[in-house]
Amino acid sequence: MSNLLIVRHGQSEWNAVNRWQGQEDSPLSEHGRQQAFAASVHVGVVDLIVASDLERARVTAEIIAESIGVGPVQVDPDLRERHAGEWQGLTRSEIHERFPGWLDDGRRPEGWEPDEAVVERASASLRRWAPVGATILVVSHGGVIRTLETSLGEPGRRVPNLGGRTFVGEDTFHLGEAIELIDEDLATTPQGI
Repeated sequence: MSNLLIVRHGQSEWNAVNRWQGQEDSPLSEHGRQQAFAASVHVGVVDLIVASDLERARVTAEIIAESIGVGPVQVDPDLRERHAGEWQGLTRSEIHERFPGWLDDGRRPEGWEPDEAVVERASASLRRWAPVGATILVVSHGGVIRTLETSLGEPGRRVPNLGGRTFVGEDTFHLGEAIELIDEDLATTPQGI
C-alpha cells in the first residue's frame, strides 16, 4: 500500500486577488512561498514528491523538497487544476457580472472540465506513482483534491492552501484523514479556484 499525502499549493498571486485560475499559470505570491516553507516542517518523512506542472504547485513542491532534502520533484501534468473554461482569469465579481446567477445555480461555462475527466486523469496519475509502495507527497490543486474526495463519497469542501487529504491505496484509493500543513493564521482560502 502507498500513502499519498495530496496537498494544495501555496497562495498564488491570483489567489491573493480572488481571481479564478483553472489551468492558467499564476506564480506563487511571496506569502505562498512562506506557506510552502512553513509546511515543510509538518510534512514528515516522504520517499517521493510529485507535483502538477503548473508553476504554483511545482514551486511549492520544490520549496518543500529543498527544505526536507527529498528530490528531485517529479512533475505530472495530469495533476493540473480543472480547466475552468471561460471563467479562467475572472474574479468572482466579474463572473457574477458576466454570468448572473450561474454560481448560485451550479451552472458552469463552456470549456469547464467535468468532474469525471478530472477524476480520470488525476486517478491515473496517482496510480502511476502509487505502486512505489511508499509515502508520497503530491502537490496539486484544491479543485482536484475536492473532486477526488467527492468521487469517494466525501462532501465537497474548500481546501485551504497547504491543506489536503491522505489517500491510501495503489490501484484503488481510500480516503484517509484531512490535513492542514500550516497554521490557520498562515492559511488562506480564496473564493476562486
